[in-house]
Formats: sequence, C-alpha cells, structure tokens
Amino acid sequence: MLETPRPFLDVSRSVTGRAWTDRLDGNATRMASAIAQRSGISEILARIIAAREVTLEDAEKHLEPTIRGLMPDPSTLTAMDALAQRLAKAITDNEAIALFGDYDVDGACSCALMARYLNHFGINAQVHIPDRIFEGYGPNSAAMDKLIDAGASLIITLDCGTTSDGPIAHARARGADVLVIDHHLSDHDLPNANALVNPNRPDDISGLGYLCAAGVTFMVLVAVNRALRLRGDTGLPDLLKLLDLVALATICDVVPLVGLNRAFVVRGLEVARRGDNKGIAALALAARVGGPINPYHLGFLIGPRINAGGRIGNAAMGTELLTVDDEHHALALAARLDELNSERQRIEIEAVEEAAAVAEMEIGSGEGPPVLVLASANWHPGVVGLIAARLRERFERPTFAIALQPDGTGTGSGRSMPGVDLGRAVIEAVETGLIAKGGGHAMAAGVTIKPGQLGPFRSFLAQALSLDVTAARAMTALKIDAALTARGATVDLIHDIERAGPYGSGNPTPVFAFPAHRAKFPQVVGKGGHVSFTLTSGDGARLKAIAFRAANTPIGDALLRETDTAFHFAGGLSIDHYQGREQVQFRLTDLARPKG
Repeated sequence: MLETPRPFLDVSRSVTGRAWTDRLDGNATRMASAIAQRSGISEILARIIAAREVTLEDAEKHLEPTIRGLMPDPSTLTAMDALAQRLAKAITDNEAIALFGDYDVDGACSCALMARYLNHFGINAQVHIPDRIFEGYGPNSAAMDKLIDAGASLIITLDCGTTSDGPIAHARARGADVLVIDHHLSDHDLPNANALVNPNRPDDISGLGYLCAAGVTFMVLVAVNRALRLRGDTGLPDLLKLLDLVALATICDVVPLVGLNRAFVVRGLEVARRGDNKGIAALALAARVGGPINPYHLGFLIGPRINAGGRIGNAAMGTELLTVDDEHHALALAARLDELNSERQRIEIEAVEEAAAVAEMEIGSGEGPPVLVLASANWHPGVVGLIAARLRERFERPTFAIALQPDGTGTGSGRSMPGVDLGRAVIEAVETGLIAKGGGHAMAAGVTIKPGQLGPFRSFLAQALSLDVTAARAMTALKIDAALTARGATVDLIHDIERAGPYGSGNPTPVFAFPAHRAKFPQVVGKGGHVSFTLTSGDGARLKAIAFRAANTPIGDALLRETDTAFHFAGGLSIDHYQGREQVQFRLTDLARPKG
C-alpha cells in the first residue's frame, strides 16, 4: 500500500497553488537514520541520498562515483564492436573522415570529442553542423554529397542519424561508409548504416538509454582505444582528459544524472576546472563565471552560449570553439558567441511574452489543454525550444512552440515533464502521418509540420497524453528535503550536501524550507525580471537570496508588496564566489503563508 505523502509545515496551498510535502516517506526516513549511523555522515546529507532511493549498501558508492566502477563493457551496446573495428581501421589506414553533428550542445560536444580524438592520430576530420533553419535536424543528401565530394570515405553522424534512412542510403550508394552514434528514440526500421550505436535502438539491452550522445561517443572511444590496442597500437589518447566535454553535454541535454552520468559529470567538472579546454575556459570568462566551474555554470551560462551559434548565428561555431587550442582564437569565438547569446535573450523575451499571452487565453479560467501547442510567424526558429521550456515551467504542462514560415510550414520544439514521454508521442504522430517529421526523447522533441497539420497534431497530443499529464501534474507538489534556518545555512553545509551531487534531472536539487522568515530589501534586477532580496530569520541571521524570473508573478508580488510579512520560504542553496569570498545564496522556488 502506497504511503500518502506527508505535508511539510502544514502547507496545503502556497502562493503558487502548490502543496508542500516531505520528500521522505516513513521508509526513507528510517533509511536516512540508518545511513547516518553507519556511515557517520550528517543527518541532512543522509536524508538527501535516502530520498533519492539510495540504499544503505550503496550509500558510500553514491558519494564517490567513479568511471571505473560504473562504466560497463562498451560491447554491451548493440553494434559497438562493429563500429569500433571500422573506426579503428579508418584510423590505422589514415582515411579521410567526416563528422556530421547536431547543432545543440550535445552535438557540438560529441563532434568535439571525436575531432579531438582523431586529431591525436593526425586526422583532421571535416565537420559539418547543419543550419537549423535551412537544413534542419539530421543528415541531408546535399550535405552528404558535399562531404563525399571533399574526399570523405567514412562519415560519422553524432547525436543524429537514427531516423535518416534516405541520406544514409544516398551516402552509401556513392561509396562512402556511414557510422551512426546517437541516443534518440526511434520505432522505425533502422537506416542501413555500416554500424549504428544507440542505446535507445529497439534491440539494445544495455540499459544505457539515459546517456546523452556525448556519453555514447565517449563509450565508443573507449571501445576504439581497445580495438587499436589489440592491433598493437601504443600512445593512445587519455580519454579521461576529454570528460569536460561529456560533462557539459550531459548537463545541457538534461539527461538523468544517475549511474554513469553522475560519474561523467563529477570527473568532467574536475577536468573543466583545470582549464585544459581553451574553448570552455574562454566561455567561462565571457560568461563572467565566478569560482570553480559547477553544473549551474555549464547548464545556464556556458551551454546557452554554445547553443546561441546554432540558434541565431553560425551553427558550427560551438564545435569549432570546443576543438580549438589557440587561446586567442578561442577568446574571439567566445566573445562572438556571447554577443549572439545577448541577442538570443532579447529575441526570447519578446517571443515568450507573446506566447504566454496566447497560452493564458487558451487556458482561460479552467484547466485548459493538457499539452500546449502554440505557433506564430513572429518567432525565430532558433528560440522555439526556449519558448517551450519557459511555458512548460510556467503552466506546468508539456509545451510545443512552432515557428511558422510564410508558406504555412513550421518547425518547432517541445519540452515535457517527468512522466510524460514526448518523444514517443511525436514518433507515433509521424508514423500515423499526422506530421511531416519529428523525433526526440522523453523530455524534449522536435517537429516539422506542413500546412493543415497543426490542428490535428494538437488534438492528437491532447488525446494521447491527457492521462499521463494529469498524473504528472498531480505529482507537482513541492517536495522538501529538510527545514533550515538562515543561520544554519552555512558554506560548510553546502559543501557537505554537494557530495550527493551533481544535481539535476533524475537527481533533483535539494529543496530546503525556511519557516517563518522574512524578505528584506526586495528589488527587481536584471533583464529577466529577477527579484533579489535578503532572507532574514528571527534571530537576525541573513542570507543573500534571489527569485529568478519572478517579477509580475505571485511570488514576485508577495516579495515586493509584503516586505514585513513572515512567510515559509522554499528553495535551493548554492555558494556564490564574490571577490574570491564564498558566501551562501538562496534561490527561491516557492513561498507560503503560515497557518494560524
């Protein structure tokens, strides 16, 4: 019998309309006590890992994830041996190799991984990143022709290719071999590549479907190193030095931070902090990153700047930056991507405002549709994924944003919520002929529609996903890990709870409640309408605090208008490195009025 979630601080309805519940049920609470007693870790850290279903036996390994301990034999991936042997042969024979990647961070990192690996052997691979607007996602025959005409005898697709039957058949008909390294879902018959490694292909039983493409690419390189070693090669690349690229892609592609992914990010952050990759270091400088690089920096400061090239500029700039070794060139590319990111932010803000207004009218005073499918001729195709993400967060339901062309065709992106598999629904829509093209994974998907397909696609998603969305939204109560006071939120505490990180998808960031605190000196800051304030407790302790994108929301209104009111505050904690000094920062998620 399932245990009813226990209310936290008796909050049944916060200012955003959510209930607060204890993330730990009775069994998890008892597990936390046992972990703390046996391992000697703090009660709060024990609560955090127990709430994430870590057992007493696995607690120590969870706090010290290692590549060696968590990586399986790469050969468990279907077709890995065939792909590794073909690539090893190409390296031995010094073949002309071309890389075809996706235009997002995962694609850029996957291409950079492969390009850097091949450079070690003196192979300067051609790299083609498709233009988001003019070419769209995945291989196309014209691009394949271009690579083959320039001499490529082997083409490797990275973060794409699983659904590219026609272009791959075209390339092979022209005499080129094609290897596919991907992670996207597909229920179609697989293309006739020479080898296709994808943990989400229907016949793969590796259990590694949670990896991003860069994670899969890293496993390919492990297998190729092994194949070359068996051929008698020595002086092979040190793959651990490339883990900064894997960590960056893993964070930015929002894949679950579980299992091997946690080890990738933990070890990749160590590499990133050394500054070996000139491109990542230059982007950190352009983004004004303070202190050691952490998952937030990768996901919200560095990643968006790499994406900016693919969204509104030259799609290949991100991959170029991640492969360059000249510091001056890296700084110049990073500066240009920073400029493009500022332009992207301006375009995004305008588009989100328009989309939110349409969504509010569509939802009205009722529940509204289970899935928002919005389209406009005013939106830049490069920011539709960002629009979808913002609206999914704001209206708590899966959202598609589609940029329409003058001829009525459209390209769009969707963002989902835990428990709602958007990628599979899109694939079904393609199979039934409802939309022209589409694919993705559980949390994100892309589509291409033709004139007249928007309405049927909207109706299909509403019917196909209604029950899943209802169930997912019923689980949107804010889960609290523990209660703290402003005085108890110390730098040492944060360093302690970071041992259970990195946090993100699949390993949620700990949420702490601060009972009966007050917000002092609130003000709107930044272009995104953030609200900064000082969180104060009854004993006078203070915390620097911010509520992102809170202006003109119930949270922002409460902070700005009720400055002398005691609230229960809930959110996350991080360390802010200001002028070389560590201080705690609180990131507000929700607040509630105390009862009584």
